[in-house]
Amino acid sequence: MDIRVLRGNPTPEELAAALTVVRARAAAATPPPPPTPPTPSSWSDPSRIATAPLPPPGPTSWSRTYWPT
Repeated sequence: MDIRVLRGNPTPEELAAALTVVRARAAAATPPPPPTPPTPSSWSDPSRIATAPLPPPGPTSWSRTYWPT
């Protein structure tokens, strides 16, 4: 991007002030980046309570189940 002074003879301070305004306006015109999705908490991870595999069901496992009547 080229910026040229067409009229007048600005001082370095005036030119710096003008460029600061132009850069600030250009930065405000760009949209903000999209928000990043939150990372899930380790509290919601089901593997934290299942630290060991369950044993296979035994011959009397039917008596420990509950089926409503």
